[in-house]
Formats: sequence, C-alpha cells, structure tokens
Amino acid sequence: MRKKNTELLSEVIRQVLKEQHLDAPLNEKRLIDAWPLVLGQNILQYTSDLKIKNKVLYVALTSSVLRHDLFLSREEIKKSLNKQVGAEVIVDIIFQ
Repeated sequence: MRKKNTELLSEVIRQVLKEQHLDAPLNEKRLIDAWPLVLGQNILQYTSDLKIKNKVLYVALTSSVLRHDLFLSREEIKKSLNKQVGAEVIVDIIFQ
C-alpha cells in the first residue's frame, strides 16, 4: 500500500539532478552516446570528435563528402538526437 506523500525514485533523482544543475551535462553525455545509435556505425568511423558547447553540437569529420551530406540533413539529425535523449539538448549542429 502506498502512502499519499510517496514519489517515484526516478522522479526524486530527476529533481535532485535538476537542483544540482547536473541534468544538462548528463543529457549532453546521453546525446553524444546516442550519435552512433541515430546515425549508425558507418558514419561513426568518419567521426573523430563530438562536443557540445552552448547547445551547439560540434562534429569533426574526416570525409568532406559525408560532411556535405550530413550538413543537408542536420535538422533531421538534430531532431532525432534530441528525441533519443528526451530533451532539447542541442539547437544546432556544426560539421567541421
């Protein structure tokens, strides 16, 4: 039997992370980890560095052809990555 003032553990953890301002770095880490899930292992082999600064994802690529293709699809990629994390972590992607 539940008491009236009980909360789910996941909600309590989420609240503590938000109060301690740890939710944004955690979501950034989740988004970077979601990169191979959203784009696949083939693209991962051409990716040399991923970092987020001021809600912008910077992606270093070793292929200029792939850079152009991903640039054209960046809005879809941004939406898919944010959806995978469940929060708006990034607002733009810059391919380098």
